[in-house]
Amino acid sequence: MSTTPTAPAPVIDPTAERRAAVARLAGPLGALTGQELLIGLDVDGTLVDHDGTMSAPMRAALQHAAEQHTVVIATGRSIGATLPIVRAAGIEHGYAVCSNGAVTLQIDADTEPGHRVIDTRTFLPGHALATLREVAPDAHYAVETAGGEFYATTGFQDASFGVEAIESDLEDLMALEAVRVVVHVPDLSPQEFSKIVAESGVHGVEYAIGWTAWLDMAAPGVSKASALEVVRERLGIAAAHTVTVGDGFNDVEMLGWAGVGVAMGQAPQGVKDVADEVTLSVYEDGTVLVLDALGA
Repeated sequence: MSTTPTAPAPVIDPTAERRAAVARLAGPLGALTGQELLIGLDVDGTLVDHDGTMSAPMRAALQHAAEQHTVVIATGRSIGATLPIVRAAGIEHGYAVCSNGAVTLQIDADTEPGHRVIDTRTFLPGHALATLREVAPDAHYAVETAGGEFYATTGFQDASFGVEAIESDLEDLMALEAVRVVVHVPDLSPQEFSKIVAESGVHGVEYAIGWTAWLDMAAPGVSKASALEVVRERLGIAAAHTVTVGDGFNDVEMLGWAGVGVAMGQAPQGVKDVADEVTLSVYEDGTVLVLDALGA
């Protein structure tokens, strides 16, 4: 039986792809060269890959940018998991937005312990947790408090917490005041989980579902963008002189908020759609290209 030959897959020249990305970024970012900038940077998938590795060029570019501009680490990570990235960035005086905007730190290496909490946005998660328990009884739950502690149902530990979670019953979690609630359903896809959340009628909190069946909830109106706006106003930096880089759905608000929002090359299409530009992936040091284009 004869078969039709399959056409070979097109060969992508990584050098040409990099040149094209540099050219795309040069216009909107090059126009900001010489300005006082606020640069908001996501962590996972933006500064480090999904194994948590930061490349040497990324580390060098971060440290240089922190010397030239106000670099704000903006992440879903807790305080304990954010501070190592702040140190790697060489940020001795500046800011970090943690827990998807619910906690904002001022970094000051001249003080002990080197940072202080300047803003927290808390909420009472009891109703949302009770609602989700009805539709996702096998889910794992964790609550982050304003002090950076985590309380979680049995067996739920994650490196993004930055600390070991204290095992607690769900009833106890429902009584806590939270800055963030994490819900994880191991046996569901993100699409299945999104459908369950939509049908649950959860309200009164903001949420963003990530790469897995993972739900982050915060107080209404809280996002990385809301926290970055507080920092921007505090510093008096012009709104047009803000740049953000991210790859996840919890970055959508800050990409739209920034004067120039840049999505990572591996970001889902829904994230790219709200960004002004798209750089290369984290595995190709796409964030380094952004910082280089700014002259940082």
